Amino acid sequence: MTGFWIISALLLAVALLFVVWPLWRSAGKSREVVRDAANVEIFRDQIAEMDADLANGLLTPELYEQGKRELQARLVEEVKAPEGGGARARNPLRTLALVLAVLIPLGSAGLYWKLGNQNAFLPQDQIPSGGDIGLATTEVALKELQERVEKDSQNPNLWVTLARSLAQMGRFSDSLQAYDKLTQLVPGEAVVWAEYADTAVMANGGDYRGKPTELLERALALDPSNQNALALSGMAAMQRRDYATAVRSWEALWQQLPGEAKESPDGKMLAAGLERAHALMLQQKGGKGKPPQAARGPAAVAPGQERISGTVTLSDAFKGKADPNDTLFVLARAADGPPMPLAVVRKQVKDLPLSFTLDDSMAMAPQMKLSAFDKVVVIARISKSGDAMPKPGDLQGTSVALKPGTAGLKISIDSVLK
Repeated sequence: MTGFWIISALLLAVALLFVVWPLWRSAGKSREVVRDAANVEIFRDQIAEMDADLANGLLTPELYEQGKRELQARLVEEVKAPEGGGARARNPLRTLALVLAVLIPLGSAGLYWKLGNQNAFLPQDQIPSGGDIGLATTEVALKELQERVEKDSQNPNLWVTLARSLAQMGRFSDSLQAYDKLTQLVPGEAVVWAEYADTAVMANGGDYRGKPTELLERALALDPSNQNALALSGMAAMQRRDYATAVRSWEALWQQLPGEAKESPDGKMLAAGLERAHALMLQQKGGKGKPPQAARGPAAVAPGQERISGTVTLSDAFKGKADPNDTLFVLARAADGPPMPLAVVRKQVKDLPLSFTLDDSMAMAPQMKLSAFDKVVVIARISKSGDAMPKPGDLQGTSVALKPGTAGLKISIDSVLK
């Protein structure tokens, strides 16, 4: 930071040199130049008159020479002496130069203090998060962020950054308290209520019942089109076997997706989940047709066949793009089913390479287990925000569709979500 201020001072000095110095120089010379030019012009007029008088015989050559010498002597004296014979009169250009020399540095510093980012040149792990600054990923940064929140407790930007930072670091209870304060400051923001609900689910071990569902209902009451709330609401409805609500939520979300998003892996999973929820809804209402596997319950599988194990690594090309404290999710989803994860492991980048095991004990709903699906996809994703929902900029690696019971799976995180 010291280097930045030194460079700024040097650039400011150069700017002052180009603005102030010309004014100061011109102020010192302008009055003298004008006065001297006037004296020279008077001298020339008087010499011209004496030349005319000499030519007309009004002056003798002796008087002409004497008068000329007197004029020359007087001109020399007047050019040398300052105006008025005393101190030089105050010049407005010099006053302007002095004013600019003071105002330019003060104005520049004031503008930077008001509009600039004073933390821009701090080491990354020392940046106090808040507003447009990234999330706190270390205890040092988190402590500084908490101090800023204490000093400016009515700033919602600081509270949302604190809440997200705590969630990313796995401190869900503290994060929920921050979200509670945030919703008091900005009670009309559906985005905040949806994030609050998402964190409550993680704090609840993946269970949407109770407070998470209440928070989602509040988010959707404020904004029925909030995508995060719709996605979570559908998952909550699937968990409590309210398939009609799941269909409504995911259909509303599907209608908002642009064409290219519908063709993405997440879009296809949403479509498959919507189809499965619709089939379960018909079966629940006594509709005809064979219910999907998830509705019939888990198939009988041999012991150990309901789990998937393997190793996750980070590609060498992306090692510089991931912070050791970034959140790492390893999850399994049905290859042709709802987007709701069947099993999730939450770690950090510093745990890589990571040996993992996903099994039925990690199911987020009784009917949504690994063993209930013929084919699943395993995804390893590094989340910069700590949010379980994928976002542009996250790093990801994906397996091919495989059967539960697979062991020795190897996944390399080698792509960036767009």
